[in-house]
Amino acid sequence: MKRRDKYNYYLDIAQTVLERGTCLRRNYGAIIVKNDEIIATGYTGSPRGRKNCTDLGYCIREELNIPRGQNYEKCRSVHAEANCIISASRRDTIDSTLYLVGKDVKTGDLVKNANSCTMCKKMIINSGIKAIVIRDTKDEYREIKVKQWIVEDDSLSSEMGY
Repeated sequence: MKRRDKYNYYLDIAQTVLERGTCLRRNYGAIIVKNDEIIATGYTGSPRGRKNCTDLGYCIREELNIPRGQNYEKCRSVHAEANCIISASRRDTIDSTLYLVGKDVKTGDLVKNANSCTMCKKMIINSGIKAIVIRDTKDEYREIKVKQWIVEDDSLSSEMGY
């Protein structure tokens, strides 16, 4: 039996975490790993104590036809990356890696060209995470060095989304 490579091993775990998500559009799972130890996990879901979109049976962003990557202030959910960072201490996130997987709820397919939104990028930068690994297919992924997000500052662009 061929042993699963380390990146896909952690991405498989993040993909399992996303199954707890409560978004009706896209669910993401994230894990933070440092020194081969999982520090924290997070998935897409409403703040503690508030009803989830799955409980309500509708998505306000969907009803308003808001495109992917825009107007996140209208979303009930806290993103997986944010939930993951909230669950970790900064001393543990410095020089760590965040693994991220997204799944389209309607199709069950992995989210194409998945990436963190502008708000999550800011949190990832401030948390000291050094890299993010994003799943593209069952076996393929991209590794992004967070330093690249600092140098190529998309917050200075008028383009919305990711």
